[in-house]
Amino acid sequence: MRMSMRRFTRLTNAFSKKVENLAHAVSLHFMFYNFGRIYKTLRVPPAMEAGGSDHVWTLEEIAALTD
Repeated sequence: MRMSMRRFTRLTNAFSKKVENLAHAVSLHFMFYNFGRIYKTLRVPPAMEAGGSDHVWTLEEIAALTD
């Protein structure tokens, strides 16, 4: 997670000033990581492999959950 999220590497323009913003960013990262990203070895997202989802989620679907 540290390698893929700029918020955890150094104190740059991408750091979170509020803990709530950091929590939301981490949640969005894990949601995309498990439901939207297709892995080369699995050929599907981990959530589909585990049976937690029936399709690859788009960024629009993930963003719609925030409302």
